[in-house]
Amino acid sequence: MDARLLEILACPVCKGTLKYQREALVLVCRMDRLAYPIRDDVPVMLEEEARQLAADDPLLER
Repeated sequence: MDARLLEILACPVCKGTLKYQREALVLVCRMDRLAYPIRDDVPVMLEEEARQLAADDPLLER
């Protein structure tokens, strides 16, 4: 994932920052507890495609 792209991407729901989780191939919004998938090196920034994370999900801790 390109570092410059990560700097400008924001959560489409709250406009907050996203954390790149390389192992899971997702971008995580901690505020909304959403994980946006990355498919073929392209982040899918659609709320409908995001996975809701449980409050104790390990992706939120990293």
